[in-house]
Amino acid sequence: MLVWIIGHFLAVAIGISLGLMGGGGSMLAIPVLIYVMGLDAKEAIAMSFVVVGIVSSIGLIPHWLERNVNFKVAIIFTPPAMLGAFLGARLASLPLITDTIQLIVFAIMMLVASVSMIWGQLNQLQNELPHSPQNHGLLMMLEGLGIGTVTGFVGIGGGFVIIPTLVLLGGVPMKEAIGTSLLIIAFKSVTGFAGYLDQVVLNFSLIASFTLAAGVGTVSGAYLTKLIKPKQLKKGFGFFVLAIAVLILTQRLISDLG
Repeated sequence: MLVWIIGHFLAVAIGISLGLMGGGGSMLAIPVLIYVMGLDAKEAIAMSFVVVGIVSSIGLIPHWLERNVNFKVAIIFTPPAMLGAFLGARLASLPLITDTIQLIVFAIMMLVASVSMIWGQLNQLQNELPHSPQNHGLLMMLEGLGIGTVTGFVGIGGGFVIIPTLVLLGGVPMKEAIGTSLLIIAFKSVTGFAGYLDQVVLNFSLIASFTLAAGVGTVSGAYLTKLIKPKQLKKGFGFFVLAIAVLILTQRLISDLG
């Protein structure tokens, strides 16, 4: 029971991160589901698609109401991202892909994400580079396919990569990029989850309760944006993600050597 309470308390924290920063949900959800709730890697990844997909949809609503979702850019980016997510999930079904391989790739992606958040130069780049989204449609589609494939393989929603792509290649303002990324994450979570359906047996009661807790966190996070600037949290969150990535890598290496 204590483990259940701790896991769902952390689910609220996952939702808060999505509500405040528009991303980071999967990077927290998967370690919690594996190391606290006791799921294996594939189960955790499949379940994270449901949790993050639904919670991203909830977080999308206030952005949509404030007209901070760029549907024109989303139409370019989303279909290849959805295809990539399904292909990445099917890639994970290959016999040679073990939990260890998936978790090592997951931890590497967390390291990349943490550096991106700690570095935090996106706003400066946005001001320095010209915006011409019509010239970068093909690049955005290729980027979407690549990000989607990684998402399907390791479960990370990819907001930390999607947002810079939308800003730098799509010419989308930062607020719109955050809202649009939530829309993209929600859609590609559907195809990523579909790709895992024949690989795992899911606990739907756990999915429901975990998603509900994360949803409460998302609403709270959206409210907290009025009191806390996400930029103030992003660097600290980056260091937190870095620490989790190092712990996962260390644990897998020790486990394999043992």
